[in-house]
Amino acid sequence: MSANDGRTLGPGTRVTAAGRRDEWTGTPGHPGAVVSPPVWRASTHLYPDMAAMRAYPANEDGNFFYGRRGSPTQWALADALTGLEPGAAGTVLYPSGVAAIAGVLLTVLRPGDVLLMTDNAYEPSRAMARGVLRDFGVETRWFDPADPDAFAAAICPRTRCVLLENPGSLTMELVDVPRLAQIARQHDVVSVLDNTWASSLGFAALRHGIDIAVMSLTKHVGGHSDAMMGSASAGADWYRKLRLRAQGLGIVVSPDDAALMLRGLRTMDLRLQRTTASALALAQWLAAQPQVAQVLCPMLPGTPGHAIWRRDFTGGCGLFSFVFRGGTSAARDAAIDALSLFGIGFSWGGFESLATPIDPAAMRSATPWPPAQWDPADRFGVRLAIGLEDAADLIGDLGAGLRAWSEWPA
Repeated sequence: MSANDGRTLGPGTRVTAAGRRDEWTGTPGHPGAVVSPPVWRASTHLYPDMAAMRAYPANEDGNFFYGRRGSPTQWALADALTGLEPGAAGTVLYPSGVAAIAGVLLTVLRPGDVLLMTDNAYEPSRAMARGVLRDFGVETRWFDPADPDAFAAAICPRTRCVLLENPGSLTMELVDVPRLAQIARQHDVVSVLDNTWASSLGFAALRHGIDIAVMSLTKHVGGHSDAMMGSASAGADWYRKLRLRAQGLGIVVSPDDAALMLRGLRTMDLRLQRTTASALALAQWLAAQPQVAQVLCPMLPGTPGHAIWRRDFTGGCGLFSFVFRGGTSAARDAAIDALSLFGIGFSWGGFESLATPIDPAAMRSATPWPPAQWDPADRFGVRLAIGLEDAADLIGDLGAGLRAWSEWPA
């Protein structure tokens, strides 16, 4: 089955067909094939003779060499992800989303460089900046994600890279990616985007000017909370550099996990449609509740960033946050504990809904939390990762949580 026959295919068709090359789903010389690429478990790849070993072809997916370079299961996943990211020449796989961010930054940056990081970045990215990157002589500076002028002003002669999230995974601010990417390119700054929230189905990162698009495949691609992986997709030049650096670091993913990711990929479009619709229904309901001061969901009309979401995105996902009107940390804990359909745990993109507390104040360097225009008492937030349960049932569950919050001793 081919996803490249000259037609413009919809996302559901693309995820169904992606990565299913004949050479990875069938046996040469045999008329039949299987639907999904088999799991190829192998550390050693054999050559028929010395002449074949000495004639080993270029270092690229599709050529056997050694298990660390991958086999058809991993190649099929990388090929599928490349095909879903318009403008990408290739994709490198990593054992986790954090490993993907680390692999990209350790490819782009050198000692003495400055990394600019959006102030709403994922905490592991911030920890990486404070830890391994600082140990390797890289300085990190943070900027307001909603202020392109602040980003431009932060660029200095040593600035080599900018790391963006769109939106931020806790506070959901959207970034004007085309504008920031243009500014970065004008200053020869490499732009890297954590595109996990919408995925390439909902936001075409490279087409919007980004140099390297990163995803935590653990979330939407896997979809079942049973495997971890990350990816980085880029144009030809950066793909080659990312690949060589990953090989130099000995990075490889399990073929079994790659098979799980391929399985999840086939239903990703459907799951994203369902969780996006449910999240919007829950966000609208929460916005009408007296206990709720703010709903942080760029898909919701009237919220900050909604105009950018309408302009740049073709889809969303089930991840958003809300903030209580006053209250205490203990009351928020009581609200989360009262939920029966939401699990309490990190991550998102799986089939089960999750709820976790958010306290961004300690994770801010360039922007305040709560924002200056808010009532300072409105600071206790909850992040919701909406799964595949019925939206009406989830609303009922949130109602029980809000009642528990209201009944908590003042």
